[in-house]
Amino acid sequence: MKNNSWGFDVRELDTAIRPQDDFFHHVHKKWIESNPIPKTESWWGSFNIVRFKTEKQIRALVEELVAKKTLPKQSAARMVSDLYRSGMDIDRRNKLGLTPISPTLASIDTIKDSKGLQKVIALLHRMDINALWGFDIDQDMKNSEAYAFYLGQGGLSLPDREYYLKDDAESKRIRDAFAVHVEKMFKLMGQPAANAKQSTEAVLRIETALAKISMRKEDMRDPDKIYHKFSLPKLKKLAPAIDWDSYLSRIGALKAEYYLVMQPDFFAAVNGMLESVSLEDWKTYLSFHVVNEFSGALSEPFIKQSFSFYGKTLMGTRALKPLWRRTLSTVNGTLGEVLGKLYVERHFPPDAKRKMDLLVDDLFTAYEARLRSLDWMSKATKKKALLKLSTFNRKIGYPKKWRSYAGLDIRSDDYVGNIIRATEYELKRDMRRLGKPVDRAEWLMYPQTVNAYYQPTMNDIVFPAAILQPPFFYFGADDALNYGAIGTVIGHEITHGFDDEGSKFDAKGNLKSWWTKEDRSRFMAKARKVEKQFNDYEVDDGLTVNGKLTLGENIADLGGLSIAYDAYQLQLERTGRKNIDGLTPEERFFIGFSLFEREHCTPEFTKKQVLTDPHSPGLFRINGPVSNFGKFYEAFKVKKGDGHFRPAKDREMVW
Repeated sequence: MKNNSWGFDVRELDTAIRPQDDFFHHVHKKWIESNPIPKTESWWGSFNIVRFKTEKQIRALVEELVAKKTLPKQSAARMVSDLYRSGMDIDRRNKLGLTPISPTLASIDTIKDSKGLQKVIALLHRMDINALWGFDIDQDMKNSEAYAFYLGQGGLSLPDREYYLKDDAESKRIRDAFAVHVEKMFKLMGQPAANAKQSTEAVLRIETALAKISMRKEDMRDPDKIYHKFSLPKLKKLAPAIDWDSYLSRIGALKAEYYLVMQPDFFAAVNGMLESVSLEDWKTYLSFHVVNEFSGALSEPFIKQSFSFYGKTLMGTRALKPLWRRTLSTVNGTLGEVLGKLYVERHFPPDAKRKMDLLVDDLFTAYEARLRSLDWMSKATKKKALLKLSTFNRKIGYPKKWRSYAGLDIRSDDYVGNIIRATEYELKRDMRRLGKPVDRAEWLMYPQTVNAYYQPTMNDIVFPAAILQPPFFYFGADDALNYGAIGTVIGHEITHGFDDEGSKFDAKGNLKSWWTKEDRSRFMAKARKVEKQFNDYEVDDGLTVNGKLTLGENIADLGGLSIAYDAYQLQLERTGRKNIDGLTPEERFFIGFSLFEREHCTPEFTKKQVLTDPHSPGLFRINGPVSNFGKFYEAFKVKKGDGHFRPAKDREMVW
């Protein structure tokens, strides 16, 4: 902690900026000025500072394993060691060049007809390569006790369809740079300049066509718009040009009882593309996707070119992360629960979990009280809302049962092969779930992940061990900081169960209406006020926050703040009030709240964020909620004319 008394150094506050006018910069401007964004990052703040600290802790654990000479073959520890060794051997990777993916590229070269094309598409999907469309195994949104097979749109190399279609300056900049990137990739693959240019044009034609038929990201947030149940005969009728029997058999899903197609119009249009686009163009497109997706695991020329576009141009990152960080990311994503178990044993004390349990209890008590006191919700809906809240499953720290990786073949000299075999291994694990009971103990994040989530079909809130550290959670700090920071995160995740998306799922995790028509109408009127408020926040000349895309996260931020505040008041009743460093408990609470979004970003990152991310930039995740929250007005004596002042009728908190 920076200050032994309570965990925050008040000298960081910029007194030249009034909290009533710009609370975010009042708390963070001095920190931003003295903490430049590292060259290897596109943004810097609370989340990735903790992530970097966690990375170093995990690196130490991995290198301890690498140093051991007698790890048993096929043991989880040996897998970690060998996978890390294979990635760190950059000399070998440089010598191999494209060789590790040559068999896959050869399979594309030998395509002779539509049947062969679709055989290769299935092969690439088994390798998790984004070609035309994708699939997933997850809970059925309308039957949360069953796993279902989902089919969804895909096939794009840029983060969103709009980059291909819009004519604003940022989209044009990215689109032009992407064309250069694609051409350079083909040259690295050995194509002469003229051929590389033609190949680039083919890729852009296909991806632009896919973008035009893709569902907008705003619509994909609505679960009602992405749930369409198909039998196999109905699927064949939707897209007859696709040999569904062959495709589903090759990926192991032919025996599924039904298929959930998230964007039927997309598949109907892809059906036409399969018949109209030439076979040579498809082969070019697939070859690019293989190399583009594996570029980070290949030799340095491919790594550097991929970083030049996706890192520098798209995100504004100035320097490539060191090899150990890139390799560790692969190990973490591949054998995450092995590392998670080691991380918890070393870095997550039982006392931290016990204190978190108490804090979570307070948040639920406060949320229940808030629900009971709502004046805009009827008793009938309120009863079901309270039932849903009472059935939330809380997962804190780490899973009760650790995942096994038995039988996974990891070799110390085959980095790309390791990645491919691990992907296939996880695919088989997923496919075995079809037809079996849902595992409600499963975690969708590893314990060493600095994040949290709400899962609507599980009705779970999940807080991995790694997020339970400063600045989110100080074991020995003033309660105001903990309730303001991690308390807001907890309240945020709970509120996701009641945002415009999560509120469509009932207490059992099923997509099912449980609202009266009138209550739903009142809720959406409140949501539209939030949408309008955030639409008005400008991040660049003419570029504003997308209030519709970010609506769920903004509602969760508002709910998280208000519920954390109420929970902190419960704690104050137990401990009593006192001022510290001239700050009231409430003022300290709001400082804690601001710490969870302490950050600054490259201009490129911010532009990409508002175009693609359902989260608003950190500035607005702090200043937006406090300008709506009456308790902030009381704590800092906000008055008409102050920067954060909004008329009472416009201060929408939703929950």
